Amino acid sequence: MKILGDKILAKDADGKPLSRIGTIFFRTPGLVTKKGVHAMQRLMWIEELNAMRAQEGRPAMTMAEEDAEMAESVDLIFTEDLVLIRPNPDRMDLAFRADEELQKFVSKRVIRFLNMSSAKVRTALRERGENWRMARQPISQDDMVNLIEHSKIPMGERPIYYYNRMTGTRYITAGAYNEIENLPADAFRRQIVEIVGGLQKRNRVGFPEVDLFPPTTPIEIKKALKELQPDALDDAALKAACAKIVLDWRMANPAELREETVGNFEWRNAMCHAITKGPNETAADEQELVAGISPEFYRQIEWLPGARIDNGEVIFDEIYDEAARTQDPELLALCDNRVKSFLFNTTRLFGKIAFINIGRIANSLARKPVEGNRRGNVYIMQFREAGSDAVKVLMIRLQKWGVAEHLDEGKDLLQSIVEADEYSDYILDRRLMCCQLGMNLPRRLGYGHFTEKYRGMNPYNGVAVRTSYFARAYVPGMASDKIPLAKYRNPAFAQAFAFLMGQAAALDMVVGRRSSVTKELLFDKNYEVVKLDADGIPCEIAITDHAGSFVNYAHDFEDYVSQYANVVKRRREYVAEYANFAAAYVEGFRRKLAETQAAYRARKTAFDELFSDRPYDTNGSGAYRWAKALARLDACDPDRIAALLREAIGC
Repeated sequence: MKILGDKILAKDADGKPLSRIGTIFFRTPGLVTKKGVHAMQRLMWIEELNAMRAQEGRPAMTMAEEDAEMAESVDLIFTEDLVLIRPNPDRMDLAFRADEELQKFVSKRVIRFLNMSSAKVRTALRERGENWRMARQPISQDDMVNLIEHSKIPMGERPIYYYNRMTGTRYITAGAYNEIENLPADAFRRQIVEIVGGLQKRNRVGFPEVDLFPPTTPIEIKKALKELQPDALDDAALKAACAKIVLDWRMANPAELREETVGNFEWRNAMCHAITKGPNETAADEQELVAGISPEFYRQIEWLPGARIDNGEVIFDEIYDEAARTQDPELLALCDNRVKSFLFNTTRLFGKIAFINIGRIANSLARKPVEGNRRGNVYIMQFREAGSDAVKVLMIRLQKWGVAEHLDEGKDLLQSIVEADEYSDYILDRRLMCCQLGMNLPRRLGYGHFTEKYRGMNPYNGVAVRTSYFARAYVPGMASDKIPLAKYRNPAFAQAFAFLMGQAAALDMVVGRRSSVTKELLFDKNYEVVKLDADGIPCEIAITDHAGSFVNYAHDFEDYVSQYANVVKRRREYVAEYANFAAAYVEGFRRKLAETQAAYRARKTAFDELFSDRPYDTNGSGAYRWAKALARLDACDPDRIAALLREAIGC
């Protein structure tokens, strides 16, 4: 390939790129990196080709030939460390050819695609198994909160702006007005003058000095504030004008963004996106990569290189070869061999796959992660079967106690295998127990395993062992602990939510769900997913995972029912009709506990003998825990348990 100009990512003595743009051509293979705009680079290429033809004694190209050369080209942009492809959404074939050619010069990991706002671009990459090239880098919940809190700065007056270091823009929210409306008249005026001036200016890199949050705020509101003339208004008129604009601004904001706190996941995610968005956007949000995914997954999925499926053939991403060749630690960490195993199993089980993407959940999604929970053992898989339009999403969780974990305890290989297999049965048995008692778990649960080398202190280090995992369909909705707080101000929403959560709490108590490490309650900490009806009112609560079930099987309900009161108490300040909210929760709890007890008593033999073929060990076998849980259910008084819960709530 002929190159006009400097090599890609070539630097000057100060480490700055010698060229910021490039154009790659395919009809006559070539690359132009000489300074200028893309249109000029195309003309340079045509001149170069005509000069070559003249040397060969051939006539200059016709207009049609020139148009054909230009049509088979792609724009490039170079930053200090990235090569950005600007694709034509209708010619993604050219963008992918550019990608393949550029990999001959630079590593694939530094090549990114622009136009992420285009669904065609995202779909084309997704169907090549390349979500990993579009996703934003994961960030923990604590880091996200710190990022937002530390981005709040002043310009000259009060610190009411959220600063984007990438673009230099300072975002102001409608809630910021609460911080300035009661200032002395002169201080209030100075602050408004500063805001209006910032809205009217652009910084040296072309971005607004000040902008309204969210960026989707109607242009009419921004225009009204931008065109405000503080000097033409007296103090009372200025305050009245500002109050009118801010009221319109608040009303225009989506309901989920009106609670301006980092505790509101919707607002936190939107603000984090606003202050981290760069000038050359090469990343897409989770909702753009996976339709309908909950906001709690924002910046929590680390999409990983996988494979492209071409007519049923699995073609692993070239980045795996680069990782193996270079032994680069960063690339080796990115190229997760478990992804290959998931790919193999999926293609073997489902037959022909059109595309597949796999990511790793980087951090716990719980609002307050339970101590002792391992990270990096949960994956998400997005795929489509050939001949189907439906895109499926699965959640994959590695078995907590597998062969490797038992080897880490110092056990021999055979014992580790036996205990891992027994634990797999125990997990599946507990799922059946929960379903038998009426818990609303995902309808299907897949079980699989793969082989990987054990790495640990046990003498079996380096031996290939099996790792087991469970896969279930992604449950759409929002986790109960991440519901936007503003929704509780709607009495209809609050009442329906409380009743359904009360029912779910009763079943949670019956199956004794606790952290196996700390023994703390798991309810309302990520596993309960709320589904809404067409009117936006809760209609169902699904339990995504039965983790921790039957950990608590020996204590009477009276000993710990009060712990379920926190579900109501922590929402007190956000609920308009608290007494009704609490009453609905307790009634849902009482009714479900009574129904479950009645269901057991009506078919007592069927329940009691469900695990009669399983080992019965008083040290805590599954069958023993089942028997103890049923006996506890049978002996309880639902009205008395509900009364204790009501007393703990204090209503």
